Amino acid sequence: MASSSPKILAFAGSARRESLNRKLLAVAVQAVRDAGAEVTLVELKDFALPLYDGDLEDAQGMPAGAAKLVELIKAHDGLLIASPEYNSMITPLLKNAIDWCSRADDDPFPGKVVAVVSASPGALGGIRSLKMAQQLLLHLGCHVVPGNTMLPQAHKAFGADGGLAEGQERTVKSVKALAGALVETARKLSGKS
Repeated sequence: MASSSPKILAFAGSARRESLNRKLLAVAVQAVRDAGAEVTLVELKDFALPLYDGDLEDAQGMPAGAAKLVELIKAHDGLLIASPEYNSMITPLLKNAIDWCSRADDDPFPGKVVAVVSASPGALGGIRSLKMAQQLLLHLGCHVVPGNTMLPQAHKAFGADGGLAEGQERTVKSVKALAGALVETARKLSGKS
């Protein structure tokens, strides 16, 4: 019997061990689970994707790591992505993963439900990368959950346990609302309601 819970694939566009976005993603993953979804958390660096190159693709085809990520995306009802901001842009790691996956013969993005979060030590909370990631995913045919769930001054926002520190009620509320919308939309579009 198939599960009635939506399946969400979660990843961050950062490979840093102490990434603020990975910390925010962990909070969001828990909120998505609390909202009733099954979550698979992966690390993009584990897929060992070469820099996208059309000549490489023509000569060798889709790298094994990219093919594996494509299959994971296809096997899930939605995506939860933490998009760090490097120089006011999405990270090369995230962009490269999206570029490779979008090249698959069976493109996994059209119709996929996606929620994006962002954290930054700056005052804007990574909104530029968040908006850029949302726009890119919309262009690829995803159903992007509306909302701006970002965490400014994120270097001060986490406690010793890795969770959000006291005083972050607004962020908690935003993450829970986004998680609920992601799960509900994924449930409806996958027919698991």
